Amino acid sequence: MIVAETKSLEEIRTMLNSYDRVLIVGCGTCVAVCHTGGERAVNLLGTTLRLARKVEGRDIEIGEQTVIRQCDFEYLDQVQNVDKYQVILSLACGVGIQGMARKFPNIPVLPGVNTTFMGFNEEYGYYTEMCKGCGECILDVTGGICPIARCAKSLLNGPCGGTNNGKCEIDLTRDCGWILIYDKMNNMGQRDKFMKINGPKNHRKANNLRYMDLRNWI
Repeated sequence: MIVAETKSLEEIRTMLNSYDRVLIVGCGTCVAVCHTGGERAVNLLGTTLRLARKVEGRDIEIGEQTVIRQCDFEYLDQVQNVDKYQVILSLACGVGIQGMARKFPNIPVLPGVNTTFMGFNEEYGYYTEMCKGCGECILDVTGGICPIARCAKSLLNGPCGGTNNGKCEIDLTRDCGWILIYDKMNNMGQRDKFMKINGPKNHRKANNLRYMDLRNWI
């Protein structure tokens, strides 16, 4: 899932300083799971902003809506009464925020969250980064563990010389991604794959503008 964190109240207030009619739109999928962009987060932020403006002695009108997801025009069609507001504050990941901006090109769309990574929900409220969307997946030769995300240096071959007792030299509380890969491959009897040298990554697959057309499959 995509993991995000709410921007600080100070940053949000600064972005909204020149507006007095604000529509906050939440996203009910990924960021809702990590308690960042769901209906409850929208309500909490709306209440906080109203109180902050009241302390300043300034009026603010805040609308609150939440859609299932903001990365799909089907659900963005459900956002209502946009013309009543001067600005939209989106509590979605970066994809949803940009989708909202495309849907409503004549009104500013501001980010209420910082998108951090794609992660796995280890336990309630705790996520581990698992994928960076590099566009060139090699999980078949790394035991299903991504070295781009799990290695602090994103090494395609490892471990590096800094690993110590299975921990990363950059963060001693962090497991070395390549030690995890080695242990997994060894347990599966696939050390031959581990010994394979992975060639340089084609970063163009991740950094270029891409799309996926599945219309003929539907």
